[in-house]
Amino acid sequence: MMKEIIVVEGKADTVAIKRAVEAETIETGGSAIGEAVLKRVELAMERRGVIIFTDPDHAGERIRKIVAQRVPGCKHAFLPQVEALYKGDIGVENAKPEAIRRALASVRSEVVEGQAAEEPEISWDDLMRAGLLVHSDASNRRLLMGNLLGIGYANGKQFFKRCSMFRITREEFEQALAQMEREIGGSGQ
Repeated sequence: MMKEIIVVEGKADTVAIKRAVEAETIETGGSAIGEAVLKRVELAMERRGVIIFTDPDHAGERIRKIVAQRVPGCKHAFLPQVEALYKGDIGVENAKPEAIRRALASVRSEVVEGQAAEEPEISWDDLMRAGLLVHSDASNRRLLMGNLLGIGYANGKQFFKRCSMFRITREEFEQALAQMEREIGGSGQ
């Protein structure tokens, strides 16, 4: 049994999680998260810890943001879109158990206010140099890098924030960048 409680969007996600691991979940019931659900997440965080594991789409990111703002210090699991896709539908419920286990094995902890403030290792210039901003294929490159780093897809500003929030090291970033360049055939910037 996993120590942390996993926050998911709905019942089908809970079923998929339980096929992959022995864990308890809290279902948000979609993006209109009620106060009662947020209070349960707060209690879960106090008692056992929380992993936010939402769909890799706009609604899932919105839920992730709402929960993370209300309950600081959550861990985050990210599923690549390609592993959550079935017949045009994107969701945790579509992922194979192995993909769910990989995502949960690669959870990221966010930096919470009050923790020792460190200068982020990844700068805006690093993102520019990597073609993750102001590049004809920046969106696709961020998708690939986000999957390689285990921080999911995000727009440029959010990607920069996640690099800082999850303390992505220069070494992790450079390794992921080299891997991304190999995967896209070095099509470069």
